[in-house]
Amino acid sequence: MREDYKRWLVEQGYSDQSVAGWITCANRVEKAYGNLEDLFAAGGYPSLIEELTYSTEDARRKRPNPSRIQPGGDLRKTLASYKTGAGHYARFLAAAGSGPLDPGIASQTPTAAAPLIDDSASVEKQRLSLERDMQTALRRDIAQLEPGLRIIDDGAERFVTSGFIDILCNDAEGRVVVVELKAGKSDPRVIGQTLGYMGDLMEDDPAQTVRGIIVAHDFDQRTRSAVRATPQLRLYTYAVAFSFRPLE
Repeated sequence: MREDYKRWLVEQGYSDQSVAGWITCANRVEKAYGNLEDLFAAGGYPSLIEELTYSTEDARRKRPNPSRIQPGGDLRKTLASYKTGAGHYARFLAAAGSGPLDPGIASQTPTAAAPLIDDSASVEKQRLSLERDMQTALRRDIAQLEPGLRIIDDGAERFVTSGFIDILCNDAEGRVVVVELKAGKSDPRVIGQTLGYMGDLMEDDPAQTVRGIIVAHDFDQRTRSAVRATPQLRLYTYAVAFSFRPLE
């Protein structure tokens, strides 16, 4: 595993506990499957993710472990953690320019392999920083978004086949809620992105009811119109407030 992976995780704003967890998961996967950077470059990552996928239905039917890893405890939850850890490492490798990132592995690539002096890269970095701040604020008090929401992702983005879910919750009625955060004004792509996450969760457990919340500073008209025809989605806007005090 590359030595700069830890620094990259820290730069994304993850807590020390999350950083240690993602490194442990990636190391465990690498021990079973070999060098992940080589696997990524060879295009073998989609197959890896497939092997680490074990649904609720798989657990109900007591299907065998599809992976090379022999975890203890709850097989589904453990493989889900390893899959998320492998997904984070794929995001890092794509950001480091180690090869293309398959859209099905992670649709939210934190950084692009572009020169840092590029204005577009600078804007993207600011956008991601704001999204990270939004996520941190909501994780402190998710009820400010909707009363009754309870976070169920153990404090870290949940990985599904379509990418990483910003925050995963249960609502007051027990339904699963995907929370997707966008800095600035969103475009219609956020609808497909959020529905993709919801569909992955429904595939994992067809019995559960899934809805989505999209948070952005503003929404274009097409997104507003699409949500009217998609009752399981709701749109929320945010505002940034400043406070000032004299220097003592």
